[in-house]
Amino acid sequence: MSEPVLCAVDERGVATLTLNRPEIRNAFDHVLIARLTELLLELRTRSDIRVLVLTGAGTAFSAGADLNWMRSMVEFSEENNIEDALRLAELMSVLNHLRIPTVARVNGHVFGGGVGLLACCDIAIADRDALFALSEVRLGLVPAVISPYVIAAMGARSARRFFLTGEPMSARTARRVGLVHEVASPKRLDEAVDHQVSMLLKGGPAAIQECKELIAMVSGSTESAAEILTRRTAEIIAQLRVSEEGQEGLAAFLEKRPPHWSEPRGC
Repeated sequence: MSEPVLCAVDERGVATLTLNRPEIRNAFDHVLIARLTELLLELRTRSDIRVLVLTGAGTAFSAGADLNWMRSMVEFSEENNIEDALRLAELMSVLNHLRIPTVARVNGHVFGGGVGLLACCDIAIADRDALFALSEVRLGLVPAVISPYVIAAMGARSARRFFLTGEPMSARTARRVGLVHEVASPKRLDEAVDHQVSMLLKGGPAAIQECKELIAMVSGSTESAAEILTRRTAEIIAQLRVSEEGQEGLAAFLEKRPPHWSEPRGC
């Protein structure tokens, strides 16, 4: 089996982590989550790393949860689901609170939990053809674990639209609501990312780390403050996965049919 996440470090101290499941649009399962968390924790201990770039192999950034992983969730107990959700919550927290600056290179479509990953990065630059979606409600679920980071990025007002409708948004719309900072053509995506990386490398490493901690403190989003919220969001998604509606939504998705609540009803 190929590595689920690739890691490369250049001579400038720029680390690039690449989600490496292009055949399923870099959808993640427990293996990818564990490996990405492990690599982030490893990078956190290295004094030679100045910047992290997170991207996806192939034509997508991340399609969110893996279909086969979702199928197994249908059989999980609520407690198993909480444990599973907490692993994803740990990944998001580690990425969000990484002391070095982080750049999301959004090279294609990004859905569900993938949106959470880019929202945890300090800077997000997207391919102008990319589509974004927080479509969990269409499965009878909610984007619970990623919600603190996505809402911090796009604001409560935009979340009230896109969390509730589950509708896709263009890269242009994603920029307008704050999910991404810049949009570039596919041919100029690397150039745009490299420009942001070069801007980050001009700053003092210690000063940049202090800036990140200052922002977290002023905004009330420090790592310690997030612990209680992390547990509660994991419980919410776990409860919904084992609920009647969640089970129906996942079953309908796997069976490629509309869930019962979307069927037209008479007066």
